[in-house]
Amino acid sequence: MDATHTTIISQDRQLVSRPFSQLPTVIADAGNHASKRFLEFFTVTIRNRNTREAYARAAWRFFDWCDGRDVELALIEPMLVSLYIEELGQQLSKPTVKQQLAAIRMLFDWLVTGQVVSSNPASAVRGPKHVVKQGKTHVLNADEARLLLDSIDTGTIAGLRDRALIGVMVYSFARVGAVVGMNAGDYIQRGRRMWFRLNEKGGKHHEVPAHHKVEVFVGAYLHAAGAVCEQKTPLFRSLNRHRQLTDRRIARQEVLAMIKRRSRRARLSNLICCHTFRATGITAYLENGGTLENAQRIAAHESPRTTSLYDRTGDEISLDEIERILI
Repeated sequence: MDATHTTIISQDRQLVSRPFSQLPTVIADAGNHASKRFLEFFTVTIRNRNTREAYARAAWRFFDWCDGRDVELALIEPMLVSLYIEELGQQLSKPTVKQQLAAIRMLFDWLVTGQVVSSNPASAVRGPKHVVKQGKTHVLNADEARLLLDSIDTGTIAGLRDRALIGVMVYSFARVGAVVGMNAGDYIQRGRRMWFRLNEKGGKHHEVPAHHKVEVFVGAYLHAAGAVCEQKTPLFRSLNRHRQLTDRRIARQEVLAMIKRRSRRARLSNLICCHTFRATGITAYLENGGTLENAQRIAAHESPRTTSLYDRTGDEISLDEIERILI
């Protein structure tokens, strides 16, 4: 292996192997070309970091399983992949198994086009059937959402930040990644109203007008933050041990921990997570006469079917109907 080739593989490995110390033995044993092509799959074809790490974990798990059975890369066949998926189904949920199979299938497609293997052994393997008509994300009703927001002590910069952050997620249907990714300059004025510029999942550039309550929340937070939040700096920042804003963008894990803490104090369900507020906002909007099509646009969903997974307006109707069974 020449020096240039070694450097490329080393750099690629740094991008995908944060949870891993080395290449899977099955790939390493297949030679330099297979190793380089394997790493290129994650660094070239996948831009989303979360997807890259999820697919990397799936690939390492599969090839470690193959290595435990002394199966070489060139000898992996559809029956072997099918057996692996069957075993996974006894350990993991159906959605997770489907994701693992998708990762293996896409990876082998890449290896085939790179002439590492002659065919894709996962192409004909079917995953478990899984039909979802309603999401499992915990949803707050309007009273619970208000209770949570009102329970936050806004006498501190931490409270002002947390109320504003939660408010943006509720009233704009934005994912937590898009919210924490905003800079101060992404909160912009158009005419008499303020708007949010969001970079949503899949690289979608999305703009949403700010609800009047969120204008109050974010305005109070920015006023307290003062000159700290400049145009090209993070809008929502982490706190230091003195509970003051830092220069560092708040991480999603910090937001989740904050939400859990705030929910406990408000004596709400411990099932509340970041995605709860997206579902809560969509459900509240639909309950008040909003249309599924407009909810889809606000949420930046590709399909109304995805938006409908967040709609819990039918839950109460179902309970009323079931109580009609008078026995």
